[in-house]
Amino acid sequence: MRAGNSSVNPNPKEISSIQSPLLPIIALDEDTDMPEEFPEFKTGGSFSGAVFNLSTSTVGAGIMALPATMKVLGLVPGILLILFVACLTEVSLELLVRFTSASKMNTYGRVMRDAFARPGRILLQLSIIINNAGIMVVYMIIICDVLSGTSSSGTHHTGLLEGWFGDHWWSARTFVLLITTIFVFTPLTYLKHIDSLRYTSALSVALAIVFVVVTAGITIFKLCTGTIEMPRLFPQITDLASVWNLFTSVPVIVTAYICHYNLHSIINELENSSKIQPIIRTSLGLCSIVYVLTSVFAYLLFGEETQDDVLTNFDSDLGVPFSTLLNDIVRVSYVLHIMLVFPLVFFALRVNLDGLCFPSRRHKPLAHDNRRFYSFTVGILVVVYFIAIFVPSIWDAFQITGATAAVCIGFIFPASIVLKDPHGIGSKKDKILSIFMIVLAVFANAVALYSDAYAIFRKKKEA
Repeated sequence: MRAGNSSVNPNPKEISSIQSPLLPIIALDEDTDMPEEFPEFKTGGSFSGAVFNLSTSTVGAGIMALPATMKVLGLVPGILLILFVACLTEVSLELLVRFTSASKMNTYGRVMRDAFARPGRILLQLSIIINNAGIMVVYMIIICDVLSGTSSSGTHHTGLLEGWFGDHWWSARTFVLLITTIFVFTPLTYLKHIDSLRYTSALSVALAIVFVVVTAGITIFKLCTGTIEMPRLFPQITDLASVWNLFTSVPVIVTAYICHYNLHSIINELENSSKIQPIIRTSLGLCSIVYVLTSVFAYLLFGEETQDDVLTNFDSDLGVPFSTLLNDIVRVSYVLHIMLVFPLVFFALRVNLDGLCFPSRRHKPLAHDNRRFYSFTVGILVVVYFIAIFVPSIWDAFQITGATAAVCIGFIFPASIVLKDPHGIGSKKDKILSIFMIVLAVFANAVALYSDAYAIFRKKKEA
């Protein structure tokens, strides 16, 4: 069954009149007391626009951690794993589209509820909350790394403020992040109508391409001058711990491909929803090219010195003309991009947390209750701020969210819907693929979590 054979636009009984890109239109289901989020339904969405939006949903901060996976895996296994996860993501999205069409539901949460009743919807909400909170922590860590510097790898990498003005109390990570949260994130997350944020989608993809172009140009220049050493093609295996360590790359790459919770809003905007399959393939192809090029060129450029957040590598002389200027352009532009994208990730977390805490129809929609709206906003910002202060690197944050929430959203939940098969449309091939996805996801990410816990225990024992 193709996604285009049934409409995904419902007829809600009660819809809020609030028109805002950051606050969803709220409706109440006939068969449940849980509020349902509806996007602003628009028809006539173009193929290129949908590809662009899905690519923007996919390419985020995860791109900055991908070069470090090459350092762990080596170039050949690293590239193969990126492409393999892309193929697995395409399968999971295709299955989700088909079962969405069969259920005649318009959101991921409704599809989960259709298959597993309210517990399924709640599990998805919890996963999105954990995943998006992890992404926001990553954004804050990147901002700290770039502006204040980092020593998480044992070697200090100078931040922009330290490089420009020297080492002062006001350039410390805690203070810089506090100022950023108060004067940048708070105003942006308090606004209910942020029309200008629609342009951040174009900025996101543009900055990713700029990063690839700049990194590739520097790398090619240094290759031509013979100043780059031959990188490792395969991982270094010395003991059992080094084998387990290979699996820590899996959650990072999985997180980089998670776009499932934005899929239905893109489908709803299409004039012809049957185009969603080629849109998914085109988008994942574009993202895979950006990911592979970024990973390869950045690893070639920095080699074994590649950091968990590759932006921190742009703090020293690159050995090319205008090195300092190129460093600053790359870091400043991406930090500004993250600051503008932050509220888009924030709003999905806030909506799902509100739906989890106040599921009854007796409560007003979040957009109409200022006390709830501002309480959730302040509470989430405070919690995410303190987590970002205590988490040392984006690698740790990606491993935690990637091995838990992201893998559920991207693979375990879609596969579980297929195995449940509430409408009897699943083929034997679908169910075999679903079992494979679940087993692979659970095994790889369980090993990754074990490896992380073992590494932490070993460090404490050595200390």
